[in-house]
Amino acid sequence: MPPAPKKPDFNPFVPEFQENPYPIYQQLRQGDPVHRVRGFRFNQWFLTRYEDVQAVLNDGRFRVDDLPERLGEKAAHLKQGDFEPLRGTIQHWLFFLEPPDHTRLRSLVQKTFSAMRVELLRPLIQSLVDEQLDRVQSTGCIDIMADLAAPLPALVSLALLGMPAADRQQLTEWAYVLFHVFDQPLSLQDYQRINQVAIAFRDYLERRIAALRQQPEDHLMSRLIEACDRDQKISEAELLGFISMLFSVGQETTENLIGNGMFALLSHPQQLQQLIRDLEREPGLIESAIEELLRYDSPVQIISRTALAAVELGGQTIQAGDKVNLLLGAANRDPAKFQQPDALDWRRKETSRLPFGSGIHYCLGAELARLQGQIAIQTLVQRLPDLILDAKNVQRRKNIVLRGFKVLPVTFTVS
Repeated sequence: MPPAPKKPDFNPFVPEFQENPYPIYQQLRQGDPVHRVRGFRFNQWFLTRYEDVQAVLNDGRFRVDDLPERLGEKAAHLKQGDFEPLRGTIQHWLFFLEPPDHTRLRSLVQKTFSAMRVELLRPLIQSLVDEQLDRVQSTGCIDIMADLAAPLPALVSLALLGMPAADRQQLTEWAYVLFHVFDQPLSLQDYQRINQVAIAFRDYLERRIAALRQQPEDHLMSRLIEACDRDQKISEAELLGFISMLFSVGQETTENLIGNGMFALLSHPQQLQQLIRDLEREPGLIESAIEELLRYDSPVQIISRTALAAVELGGQTIQAGDKVNLLLGAANRDPAKFQQPDALDWRRKETSRLPFGSGIHYCLGAELARLQGQIAIQTLVQRLPDLILDAKNVQRRKNIVLRGFKVLPVTFTVS
């Protein structure tokens, strides 16, 4: 009897994975689609098939990550400091909440982020994109990340929340650091740095909220303050944490949607030119193009859940307390779901429901991210149609949960 085939190793921290995870996902999906890594306290599982990932996201036997609780335990165990400001901030983020708190807080802003309300922001987003491109139009070069993808979601969030545009750089830097808390495991120094940012962000918001209580304005932050003070639908601690989430979580997701999408197009010059021609005849095609770009190279690569009970999946038994890592990037390239999954094709019939998650924790800002991606990429390829990637100077961010670029330089002909 021939020996059983060796199960593939999976290490998301190696440089090869950072550069291109998709061949590794394919090996894992084919050889061990419900992959277990044994741990001392609990097992870690990595799921790569579309059907399995979607099932877990909609299964009440799995809860969201318990990172805020683990932060408290880690601080007590290390005896090296107090992570309470960080824990107190992220424990009110929707990522870590279950009903009824999740339902209550999400309902406060659900209408603001609905497709109908988001569409009203189209003129604002278009003007911001045009303004960013106007600054580089005569230079012949652009770093898509620094000059467009990074400023855009920050400026949109500032407008929604009523924060001064002059504070964009500082708030964006804080958002990057805070979101790094998802990128487990982290060193003690990492936690201390993120904790200090949580303190600085909290102090900033306390000052801003105090000013708005004295002189309310017509924007989302003032409405949330009113929900706290008059309607008592949200506590003061929840208010601080929730606002930090609203600014932070859309930053890198939207930024990476734009960056990854443009990199995919620039790496497929024929498809890029075809898209430019298609958009001239059918501008609405940008919507399906964005969906395909989200599937092809997902900004969010991993979502984690914790099993509340024993669950059979793919011939394996996931025990209560085990952590389940859902590899969205792998699921979005699953050949059982998508024909020719490694091909970039915005006219494909199959679409993915997974780039922004699924179930009750489906991303609150998904429609806003989509609209920013549509406007940014369509405007970029139509205003600067002869873009050429400066491949030697591309820099990726070193991140496991999120996939994106730090630097994405291109050149173009000045007209």
